[in-house]
Amino acid sequence: MARAFLFVLDSFGIGHAPDAAAFANEGADTFGHIAQACAEGRGDRPGLRQGPLLLPHLRALGLSHAAAIAAGHDVAHLPSATGFYGAACETSRGKDTPSGHWEIAGVPVPFDWGYFPETEPTFPRSLTDAIVEKAALPGILGNCHASGTEIIARLGEEHIRTGKPICYTSADSVFQIAAHEEHFGLERLYQLCELVRVLVDPLNIGRVIARPFLGESAENFERTANRRDYAVPPPEPTLLDRVEAAGGRVFGIGKIGDIFAHQGVSEVRKAAGNMALFEASLKAMREARDGDLVFANFVDFDSLYGHRRDVPGYAAALEAFDRKLPEALTLLQEGDMLVLTADHGCDPTWSGSDHTRECVPVVGMAPGLRGGSVGLRRTFADMGETVAEHLGIPRGPHGISFLGGLAPDA
Repeated sequence: MARAFLFVLDSFGIGHAPDAAAFANEGADTFGHIAQACAEGRGDRPGLRQGPLLLPHLRALGLSHAAAIAAGHDVAHLPSATGFYGAACETSRGKDTPSGHWEIAGVPVPFDWGYFPETEPTFPRSLTDAIVEKAALPGILGNCHASGTEIIARLGEEHIRTGKPICYTSADSVFQIAAHEEHFGLERLYQLCELVRVLVDPLNIGRVIARPFLGESAENFERTANRRDYAVPPPEPTLLDRVEAAGGRVFGIGKIGDIFAHQGVSEVRKAAGNMALFEASLKAMREARDGDLVFANFVDFDSLYGHRRDVPGYAAALEAFDRKLPEALTLLQEGDMLVLTADHGCDPTWSGSDHTRECVPVVGMAPGLRGGSVGLRRTFADMGETVAEHLGIPRGPHGISFLGGLAPDA
C-alpha cells in the first residue's frame, strides 16, 4: 500500500536561503530565531507559554538536523534521528504562498508576479473605478498596504456604516477584500472577489483573497474561517493533477484547494485553526486509500504569528503542533510517507511584516524505509518528485526524487 501525506507548516523556514540577500533577508531564520528568543526568555507570555522551545517529536524526526544542513553545518554531533531529514531551497522567483506550494508540488514559478506599490492609493485608479462601477459599490476603503487585522480594526466601523468594502494589499502579489459577513454579506463578498479576479488578471496578480469578519466594533471585530483565495491556476500540471490522473484522490486540507485554483483537488476539507486543521488531516489520513495524497496547510503559523511578528504565539503554535504530531505518526502504515515542510519563511523577529526568503525543512517518516539525511535540495520540487515516485506515478520535469536514498529498513 502506498499513500502520501504532505503537511505544510506555513512559513516555518529554517534559515536564510542562498539568494536571501536579493530579498534583503540575509540572516533571517524563523526556527532558529524563535528558539533563540525562547531560550533568552523573549518567547515567554504569561498564560501561554514560557521557557525553551520544546519540540521533542519534530526534533526526534530530524528537525535540528535539517536546520544544521540548511546552515551548512555538520550533523554528526546531533543525536540520531528517527526519520529522514534535509532542507530545500526555492527556485521560484517569489517568496509567496502559491509559488512555494506549487514548487512543492513539482512546478516552480519562473516568472515575476505583479505587485502593488507601497503608495497611497496603492491600486491604479482605472482598477478601482472598474470595481466600483461593475460591482455597483458606493466606493472602497483602504486602498493601501496594511495588516489585515489592523485595517479591519481601523476601518471596520466605517465599512458597516457606508457599505464600502475594505481593499488592501501587502508585499505579496495579492488584492485582499475584507467585508462583514452579515452587514455586507458573505456570498456578496465572494462574488465581488470573483469580479476582481478577472479585473486583476492583466496585472498578473497571484491571488484575490476574501477576508470576511464579524463583530460590531473595533473592540470585537474578528476574522472568520470563511476566507477564500481566488488564485491563478498553476502554469502546468502539478503533482496533484498527476495523482488524480493515476486514479488516486487528493485531499486538500485548509487552503490547499484555493492555492491550486481547485485543480487536481478531489476533496476540500476546511477548518478554522491549526488544531482543527490537524483533526481534519487525521480524518483524511484514516480515509486515504492506496494511491491517495493528503496535502495539508497549517496557516496559523504565518497569518496569526509570522506576519504579526508574534514570537510567543508562534512558539506556542509550534509546541501545540508537536504535541499533536504523534497522532499522525501512529496512523502511518507500511508503505506510507509523511513529509513535513514549509512554503517560505516569516521570521517573527524580522523587521516589517513580509515573508522571509528561507530554506524549508524536509522532515518525515516512511515506515519500511530507513531515515537519514536527504541533504540540501536545490528545489522544493524534489519533494513532489519523491512523493510521485513513492506513489508510483510518472515523474515531472523539474525535480529529482530522493526516494532512492532511503534504503529499505533491514
